[in-house]
Amino acid sequence: MNAPFQARAGLRDPFTAFVCDDATADMLRPVAVEHGWSPEKVNKGGLRNAVQSLSVSASPNILFVDLSESADPLNDINALAEVCEPGTIVIAAGAVNDVRLYRDLLASGIHDYLLKPFNVDQLRDTFANAQMILSGPRGEAQADKPHIMAAVVGVRGGVGASTVATSLAWMLGARAHRSTALLDLDIHFGTGALALDLEPGRGLTDAIENPSRIDGLFIERAMVRANERLSVLSAEAPINQPLVTDGTAFFQLQEEMRTAFESTVLDLPRHMLIQYPHMVHDAHVAVVVSELTLAATRDTIRILAWLKSNAPQTKVIVVANRVPSGGALEISRKDFEQSIERKVDIVFGEEGKITAQAAKLGKPVAEVAGGKSAAPYTQLCNMVLSHATEDGAGEAPKPAATAGSKNLVDSLKSMLAKQPKVAAAA
Repeated sequence: MNAPFQARAGLRDPFTAFVCDDATADMLRPVAVEHGWSPEKVNKGGLRNAVQSLSVSASPNILFVDLSESADPLNDINALAEVCEPGTIVIAAGAVNDVRLYRDLLASGIHDYLLKPFNVDQLRDTFANAQMILSGPRGEAQADKPHIMAAVVGVRGGVGASTVATSLAWMLGARAHRSTALLDLDIHFGTGALALDLEPGRGLTDAIENPSRIDGLFIERAMVRANERLSVLSAEAPINQPLVTDGTAFFQLQEEMRTAFESTVLDLPRHMLIQYPHMVHDAHVAVVVSELTLAATRDTIRILAWLKSNAPQTKVIVVANRVPSGGALEISRKDFEQSIERKVDIVFGEEGKITAQAAKLGKPVAEVAGGKSAAPYTQLCNMVLSHATEDGAGEAPKPAATAGSKNLVDSLKSMLAKQPKVAAAA
């Protein structure tokens, strides 16, 4: 049962604890006093008392809960989440020394898990870290690094846009040293978390179902951390449960990520351009991922036209993905560029072995690739940073028109020219 919380974060109690034993209570009370919190907020009863109490009252900013008497800590924490207002920072303690449990608890949204017996210094450290999160801005470094937002769009399913998006997000974090959020908006079949060997959690589906609950603290709790600089918001919603939304949640998520992170990468399914065109309005860069096929050429032309009409301020990077080094191509790069009337900015080769290795390790392809294979990812990261931060950095110049175009190009242009309204509306 979800409790009907109405209290604002500023009116919540700053701290509440529910513990199972006197020793933990005696350790907590003086530390609470050090932070200006009431020692009377340290209650006996553990997790069961926490669930009962929070089902009828607003949750505090920081909640300490003892799992020592819990037979199934993970399920019990999920029960706590049903009555605990999003934004509350939950610190758990328990006697089970299990790495898998620790990871599962963190993935479920708690801030930290302290293994008993812990000492006063550990308690002070975790409370200090929680208060830093509550303090708001993510540090002075953000002022020196204006926020960058990049939308990655695949012109067709299966062109590898999600692989490119995950690698770009990892590059912005690991190579550009920017705190980065990867927002995977394929709600039912997203692979953002899967590619990083993470559990997606319920954060994204909760945001869509309850947009009014999205705030900075919700982002802190819902995002799944891949490493120190990369966090992911993804979903694997049941395919028998359609999620109906007017797009408000997506807009609010973008706003909160702009505050919380230095970079945001949107893995944006192409159908969302039609349903929610505002998704790319604030993007500095749109990375259009295609392949060298007739169908992809047609859809690249249509999506580039859509971006020009609906997001003219957004810089565009065209990526040709999974291009084999040898053998016949359905369309040559030259014919592809003539058809879309601009140069391809980056070419990613067909790297089946590297892609398979990355999948086995649960790492982005950019992290596994080395040498020549890694060069396109570095180039993409540099272009995104350049386009987003430098004035006048725009699209690549269009190639000069040539006489006597190939039959394939002529037929494609002729086909699209017969349906200009459809192409513009797409």
